[in-house]
Amino acid sequence: MMMNDPLIQVKDLSVGFTNRAGDTLPILRNIDLSLHKGDTIGLVGESGCGKSTLALAMMGYLKTGLRVLDGESDFKGHDVFGLDHHALEDIRGGELALIPQNAGQSLTPTMRIGQQINEALMLHTSLSKSQWRERSIEVLTQVRLPEPEVLFDRYPHELSGGQQQRVAIAMALAGEPDVLLLDEPTTGLDVTTQAHVLELLSGLAAETGMAMVYVSHDLGAIARICDTVVVMYAGEIVLSGTARQVLKHPDHPYARGLLSSIPRLKEAVVPASMPGQPPAPGGAGNGCGFVDRCPLAEQLCHDERPLLEPGAGSEMVRCHFHESLEQLPPPEPPKRPERANLEGADSILQLEDVAISYHEPGFFENILGLESMVPPTVDRVNLTIRKGETIGLVGESGSGKSTILRAIAGLKAPLKGSIKFESTENLNVSVDHRAKDTLRRIQLIFQNPDSSLNPRQTVGEILTQPLKLYFGLQGEELRERIEALLNRVRLRVDYIGRLPSQLSGGEKQRVAVARAFAAEPDLVLCDEVTSALDVSVQAAVLELLTELQAEQDTTYIYVSHDLSVVRAVSDRVAVLYQGRLCEIGPAEKVYSLPSHPYTEALLGAVLEPDPDIKPNLVTEDIVELSPPPSGCPFQRRCSRRIGEVCDRETPPWQSTGQGHVIACHIPLDELQVMQKQTDMSPATLVGDKTGLLIT
Repeated sequence: MMMNDPLIQVKDLSVGFTNRAGDTLPILRNIDLSLHKGDTIGLVGESGCGKSTLALAMMGYLKTGLRVLDGESDFKGHDVFGLDHHALEDIRGGELALIPQNAGQSLTPTMRIGQQINEALMLHTSLSKSQWRERSIEVLTQVRLPEPEVLFDRYPHELSGGQQQRVAIAMALAGEPDVLLLDEPTTGLDVTTQAHVLELLSGLAAETGMAMVYVSHDLGAIARICDTVVVMYAGEIVLSGTARQVLKHPDHPYARGLLSSIPRLKEAVVPASMPGQPPAPGGAGNGCGFVDRCPLAEQLCHDERPLLEPGAGSEMVRCHFHESLEQLPPPEPPKRPERANLEGADSILQLEDVAISYHEPGFFENILGLESMVPPTVDRVNLTIRKGETIGLVGESGSGKSTILRAIAGLKAPLKGSIKFESTENLNVSVDHRAKDTLRRIQLIFQNPDSSLNPRQTVGEILTQPLKLYFGLQGEELRERIEALLNRVRLRVDYIGRLPSQLSGGEKQRVAVARAFAAEPDLVLCDEVTSALDVSVQAAVLELLTELQAEQDTTYIYVSHDLSVVRAVSDRVAVLYQGRLCEIGPAEKVYSLPSHPYTEALLGAVLEPDPDIKPNLVTEDIVELSPPPSGCPFQRRCSRRIGEVCDRETPPWQSTGQGHVIACHIPLDELQVMQKQTDMSPATLVGDKTGLLIT
């Protein structure tokens, strides 16, 4: 292998499967791609576009039923599909390593961290057994994990999600790979952990010259770490070029649609979603795969497949009419409900001094009536939520957001305080003891529809349950209501007979939304409802929730670690750290100066889909298992800490006006000066108003 030869060379690769009718259907079509030492390439596109299939094909792996139809994928000059099992084992995990999406599932729960890294060293290095521990500590230090000697002997469940992901990276680095393949490695992480992990990966690539292929639908992460971006649609490359060119001046209507689907930190605007959905495998026909969704489409696009050819800039583009893209008007975002009357609206929910704990009292605590020494997961939460508003709960993983939703839904009883529905009804009782009408009026939409939808029931059966339970509907009336619900969430009537396994991720979430609204609720609890969706499907779900709120004056409590999404949908925002409220106020006030130092840290870590905008990491990547016994809960990580008062005294609530309050010892005028001096204003973080520069 010569010095300048590519590490990976994909040549005219097509991958597909044969269906029951005997037809061969392609998953990947005529892929050409080169990866050299030090390259960082991002593969982006909607779910099902072939990103992960291509990345796995680079290491000679195809899912069951798939086969190579044409072409090859070479690693250091050898076709990986021509290598035997033993040769592939020598490459995988050593010279060519993979970091999967969910580190929690990829780590063996019954093995200590050190044992798992030692296993990688045994298989992929020539180190002796006596050298394993030293090398393991070295890679744990390299990924900036605290106290690596201690973590070496811990089990995966004793680590946070961010720490588990760093362990997965350490295992991949143990064999000193030449190429690192990353399949959505930060999707499940909160905003600060994600920013720190990406900072780590970027630094490691610069230090070692390691090449990376980064698969993600998060264009902010792609902008942060990748030099080159490859956009895929219907199994083929439709656009490739430098990250700056593709993300700021995209030459393909599909790439433009993806960027327009992303909510922006600076604006309270629900992004416009792309119409339609990608074709099924083999459904692209003889023309352009994007033809049915493209605003530029003409008859030529139906009849003739466009070639991948040079565009207006330095990129390669697959589009017959890419030169006409400048003539397209920007998409019109959906309108949010009128918010002028919210200030005087009646309250629908009140949380008063709510404390929630997962600690189970021990034998002596029960016998002697001792108060637990373990601080509650959530403590001293006071919130009043108005009818028709959307309030966002934000914070890192473990901040208590979902715990509060569980208590409101009756899945976890509060330890102290009260939760009242419309000022009178006590919600401190579990869901089993609530009145049927209360159950109807408060609905919860879960993060993962795969876990919340019964896989053995059809869509019609799933929607039938709330309609029968709460309204006693039957026969033709029941059928009409189901059809109306499907129409409202933009699903066809023929979906009634489909099982969840026959739906895409976005379609499953639409069914979950339809099930919630079948009960005609007054309050809907949204728990990370779009975090697992790609950006175009996310935009469609957000648009749907906005429309339903406008129609029914529904109240939302929206939990998310994506601050841009929360900005798009929320009227007010409450910021939580370690289960304690730090800041509450109108969204536009919370997202501007002054803000709590923790809010400042969250906003600084937000990733924008623009390689020229870097995150400002103003706090260390430290995981705290519990809040301090006294003082400010954020004291140990705060970059603005002013002394012992932060350790001893609970910070006072200070008002900036218009219902915006911050719990901090620093006087607000001094805090604003500090934050302006470090240029931490969200206005400067996000740059231009739209983030999408198309000339």
